[in-house]
Amino acid sequence: MTSGANRQASPGGQRSGQETRSTLIGRLQTAAVQEVQSDAPALELVGVSKRFGAVVACEDVNLEVAAGEVVALAGHNGAGKSTVLKMLAGVNQPDAGELRLRGRPVHLRNVRAARAHGIETVPQELALAPKLSIPANIFLGRELLLKPAFLRLRARRQMEVEAAKLLASLGVRIPRIRAAAGLLSGGQAQAVAIARAVGWGRSVVVLDEPTAALGLHETTQVEQTVLRMKEMGLAILIVSHDLDQMFRLADRIYVLYHGRVVGVEKTADATPEKIGALIHGHQTDAETN
Repeated sequence: MTSGANRQASPGGQRSGQETRSTLIGRLQTAAVQEVQSDAPALELVGVSKRFGAVVACEDVNLEVAAGEVVALAGHNGAGKSTVLKMLAGVNQPDAGELRLRGRPVHLRNVRAARAHGIETVPQELALAPKLSIPANIFLGRELLLKPAFLRLRARRQMEVEAAKLLASLGVRIPRIRAAAGLLSGGQAQAVAIARAVGWGRSVVVLDEPTAALGLHETTQVEQTVLRMKEMGLAILIVSHDLDQMFRLADRIYVLYHGRVVGVEKTADATPEKIGALIHGHQTDAETN
């Protein structure tokens, strides 16, 4: 994908050299270098609160994710996880507190604004168009448009090449890149959805229960993709009800209970029993790391 995915070609159908070089992989590598060079976390929530009428969905939430780090967000249904994710996706806005990217405050007034700031969310419900090809899904809404019409075939082929390179960089094996998304296995389809988020996400990739509907083999495929994303220097926030998965993937785990963070644990120092206790509201005065 190019950063000028919706740009038209320059007169005569020729694109600038800069635009030609601005591939998805190039965007990803540049973003990773910028994140590593910055001392500030890729993502911070500082004192964030959100109410819906009299209901307090989350209160004074402090959370941070560094570049090259996987952070898990744990908690029962109703603990506030979905509210946090929706604020990061630009669906809802906080009533108090601040969202920061690389130390800079940002206001995510809508989904488009969140994406413009480089935050991509992979929802729990698979968001692929089953009748479209894999490249068409990866470029959905950000298609490379070239004029005149005879150059459209070149644009389509370029999208296919860049989509294949992106999937290969994540270790995702798809036999036929032009296949319709509806023909993919559950694990392959989720990997494509994650790859799309990786390709366009410059700051943070948010994964909401990425393996909830998958079998063991497909879950392993997706987890390998997540670990590859970490190696590439991306900041990853993952919501999961699977404690074992959190310990396999995450560097740290934040636990929400009744909308508040009641524990922050390094997975290397924690146990599933301790995280489970925090999820159920026990030891809410546990020391956070």
